[in-house]
Amino acid sequence: MTKRATTAAIVAGLAAAIVLLAAGCGSGGDDVAATTETTAANPVKVGLITDLGQLNDNGFNELAYNGLKRAERELGVEGRVVESASAADYVPNMATLARQGYDLIIGVGYAQGDAIAKAAKKYPKTKFAIVDVDQATLKGTPANVQGLLFREQQVGYLVGYLAALEAKRAGGNQVSAVGGFKEPPVDRYIAGYRAGAEAAVPGTVVKWGYSLDWEDQAKCKELALNQIAAGSKVVFQVAGGCGLGALLAAKQGQAWGIGVDADQSFLGTHVLTSALKGVDSAVFLTAKATQDGTFKGGGNAEFGLDQEGVGLGMFSPKANKADIAATKKIEQQIADGTITGIPTTLN
Repeated sequence: MTKRATTAAIVAGLAAAIVLLAAGCGSGGDDVAATTETTAANPVKVGLITDLGQLNDNGFNELAYNGLKRAERELGVEGRVVESASAADYVPNMATLARQGYDLIIGVGYAQGDAIAKAAKKYPKTKFAIVDVDQATLKGTPANVQGLLFREQQVGYLVGYLAALEAKRAGGNQVSAVGGFKEPPVDRYIAGYRAGAEAAVPGTVVKWGYSLDWEDQAKCKELALNQIAAGSKVVFQVAGGCGLGALLAAKQGQAWGIGVDADQSFLGTHVLTSALKGVDSAVFLTAKATQDGTFKGGGNAEFGLDQEGVGLGMFSPKANKADIAATKKIEQQIADGTITGIPTTLN
């Protein structure tokens, strides 16, 4: 699947999923489900709270920002982005937006879960959405919060499958991953990656480590260089902006790199492919649901290959065509339910 086809399908798939969620997963509370009337003089106001990776991470935060910008262009919403300098800023930033009358506040990333729960409790008439957090796990399970979840393990499986095939072709049996923090979305990617690699080439060794940072590219570069020195032929970055350093290490170490969240093929032909996640479309469609009055909290929207909420980015022109074709067959088998039970945790 090409990047262009994947992006178009992600929009359609996420739209269908959010419509279904609005019909069946809401709390039914008058405050939460009330229709928002939008006029040119009174546009819906949508605030976006970044995590610590900031907007120039070429991935997660940038995707969310692009979704908000699209909502501004196509829906006429009034958007505002607040970049958080530290985790201590999350609740104050959310509270400020709520007091300023923002209709929807979106938290970008797992680390904001506790903050969203606190802010949602304090401002029950404000709608909240949180990327990568299960609404049911939030303290108090606030009815005005919608979780936006992705089946990262599915696309992780695909890039792992392709990675193992390419590693074997390069004369090796080891691939690796560089994660940011040990969080469920990161581990879903890596758990799927390991399972896919082992399925493609039994006996493939999969190693991984965590940078404990979303920004410092030097940390991820060092981790990746160590993995390559130990024999890894492919490095999967799951560390936001920090992970760009891992992709640079792959280039310098003459190994393959795999991007995450956004298509990172622009970095060079050493990028085998990228594991895409439709954060931009999820943000846009949640803003649209708020505008047209179909937003309801109290549940999650979850997106996988069957809804085209995750997918593969551009393939390197240097990648083996037979390996790509084999991976695409696996993609279809996951989407149609032939392959199930992909692990979501690491042990």
